[in-house]
Amino acid sequence: MIASNIFRWIGSLFTDILFLPFKKLRLDVATSDYGWWLSNGINWLFLVVLLVLLYYWMSQSRKFLKEGTEDRA
Repeated sequence: MIASNIFRWIGSLFTDILFLPFKKLRLDVATSDYGWWLSNGINWLFLVVLLVLLYYWMSQSRKFLKEGTEDRA
């Protein structure tokens, strides 16, 4: 009983609270001319953030590789 309530709460959290911006965005896409650009703009924003983080990660990896401090137990 308790486990099912926890999973129902998690489902409610995602569907009722966390996905509200996406529901609003989906309605904007259907009713406006710029909705397609807005939707793809969000995807490009996520891609840029991912690439920046990947660059940072790789630069830190290169730094530790040059110092010889990687994989030290």
